[in-house]
Amino acid sequence: MSEAGPSTETPAAQPRPDHPYLAELEAEHRGWYELAGLVRSLTPEECLVPGYYLAPDWTVRDVAAHLGPWLAEAEIQLERMSAGTYEGHDIDIDALNAAFLEAMRDQPWDVAWTQANAGRTRMLQEWYALREQTDEAAWWVRKSGPEHYAEHLGPLREWVDELIRRRAEATGSTTPDPDGLAADLNAESTG
Repeated sequence: MSEAGPSTETPAAQPRPDHPYLAELEAEHRGWYELAGLVRSLTPEECLVPGYYLAPDWTVRDVAAHLGPWLAEAEIQLERMSAGTYEGHDIDIDALNAAFLEAMRDQPWDVAWTQANAGRTRMLQEWYALREQTDEAAWWVRKSGPEHYAEHLGPLREWVDELIRRRAEATGSTTPDPDGLAADLNAESTG
């Protein structure tokens, strides 16, 4: 089985032990590592198979292409907070989703996955730098991090299980997920 993307195990920095969002950061890490583990259980070709969502058809690439720009946008907004130039989050989420989807529409898998990882790394760097909790920072933390991942992890688990089952059928394997990765990741996230 080939890896669908680079490892994402080490962010560029670590939060302070007294960071105001330490619990949220830990939840972000758990969510991201589950998502990355699911993605790594697929081949790059499987990441391009439609079926994650239907009407419109989404692939795993589309999930990465959706999460990545939100992570990058959160980084920008958190950086603005630190610089004192933040103007609030009065945004049209559906319009931003449409703009992000259009911007990433024709990007290949490796670009979408790399962009998601880069957006996350930069978002974490800015998140680590926050000195105090604010309602605005909390909004961006929720929108881009653990709650956003949680919106996508359930369908992603199901789709990865289906893709692994299809792979097993195509190769004649009697064990769809010989390493038990998808089940292990699901048990870890619910246990």
